Amino acid sequence: MSLSRRQFLMAGAAASLVTSLPKFALAATSPNDTRLVVVLLRGGLDGLHALPRPNDSDYLRLRGALGEAAIKDAHPIDGGFALHPSLAFASQLYAAKEFLPVVAVAPPYRERSHFEAQDCVENGTQGPGGRNGWMNRCVQELGGSSGLAITAVMPLIMRGNSTTTTWSPPLAHAIDPILMQHLQVLYARDAVLGPAFAHAGADESDVTAKGGDKRGHLADAMGAAAHFMSAADGPRIAFVEDTGWDTHYNEAGILQRKLSELDSGLQAFKTAGDAIWPRTAIVVVTEFGRTAAVNGTNGTDHGTGGVAFLAGGAVNGGRVAGTWPGLANSQLNERRDLLATSDMRGMFKGVLESHLRVSAAASDARVFPASTDVAVMRGLIRNS
Repeated sequence: MSLSRRQFLMAGAAASLVTSLPKFALAATSPNDTRLVVVLLRGGLDGLHALPRPNDSDYLRLRGALGEAAIKDAHPIDGGFALHPSLAFASQLYAAKEFLPVVAVAPPYRERSHFEAQDCVENGTQGPGGRNGWMNRCVQELGGSSGLAITAVMPLIMRGNSTTTTWSPPLAHAIDPILMQHLQVLYARDAVLGPAFAHAGADESDVTAKGGDKRGHLADAMGAAAHFMSAADGPRIAFVEDTGWDTHYNEAGILQRKLSELDSGLQAFKTAGDAIWPRTAIVVVTEFGRTAAVNGTNGTDHGTGGVAFLAGGAVNGGRVAGTWPGLANSQLNERRDLLATSDMRGMFKGVLESHLRVSAAASDARVFPASTDVAVMRGLIRNS
């Protein structure tokens, strides 16, 4: 009997999936009954690949063949930028003014540790660590509402004293290929398991090549979030996460697939949450960007300045937000990374204050403690 990659990894393991749907308190009323979804792409999305610059000589110099892969068949937008060819649905949203890239954005932590940077994104403070997250504190400010995390365990961003719930969708359609690459090295040393593992991987790769389901786990998670948030007693804010964005090698191939999954996730949310789409803002972030230049394995290493994407009917899209610093050697951070020109907390504060009507005082002091000096990014939300 031939085992699929997934069956091979799961063989002999007992698993129990929780299928009961969470219950939520009645959402607090607000002028617009708005919804907010934060999507964290764990691993460090290369914003220069997702949002290339086709006519920028510095971009072409730094990126070489990796840049050419991003530019080919890309979707041109304003400001000399383009959306990666895999972001076809996002380009439609951009044309409808419901998609907004934010360039050169990063959390206040500007080092290159995945875990510390993710902690900083989630806790909403100046640095890593902490025991509770800013989205949980936001639930407190909304009053009478609740928060939802589409995750297997409660993430830091949703931990705290306010009412929050987790729900985990079924297992992903396929095992993360980056994980598979690491496991392949381990299994290759085993005379029995090595050949079986290689055979399982080849079988599943063949299925994908023949047109298997390429939507991925993120589409399921986003569809579930839209389903729960569309209910009359659904949560007003939700958190979704995705892994596999750490692209030290073979970046073009990995991001072609991962960006397609992100695109499918946005489409899945709009399809399942069409009724709330006009009142929804989705904020897609990552913990840091990547190096401006390509490394020796056709990938990029940990950087600083990154990109964020806002999507939804409530978003003031159809343009590029943020301050672009340039890619000349003298304009790079430490002559290696895109310079971060905006604090991610300022972007979040702009969404909370304009979209969820969280007061500036609460945003400055409680949701993002001691952030009075962090400039609020204005104009992100339509009619704000």
